[in-house]
Amino acid sequence: MPTVEELISRMQAKAGELKRLGYRVRFDLTDTDECILVDGTAGGEGIREATSADEADTILMLTAANMEKLMAGKLNPMLAFATGKLKVEGSKGVAMKLASLLDED
Repeated sequence: MPTVEELISRMQAKAGELKRLGYRVRFDLTDTDECILVDGTAGGEGIREATSADEADTILMLTAANMEKLMAGKLNPMLAFATGKLKVEGSKGVAMKLASLLDED
């Protein structure tokens, strides 16, 4: 299972695309009780470790292993959502935009 630091490091590789997001998205890792915040707002903080108290426009809840699979393109975000591996709290449109940015090569 990847650590939160490893996941953040992998997300840093996509930092250029994530700056275009325009929203704050928090990933809540359900198996480790850790959080990652992606702040894609103008003048935002970028990608960092967070807490459940950090405000976000959208919160994505999934395991660290499933997040790793999503980032590697081995788990389709829509399939993950449909099968309950990914839960979304807040704007589903923001979640879709994030998925499309992470998919770009």
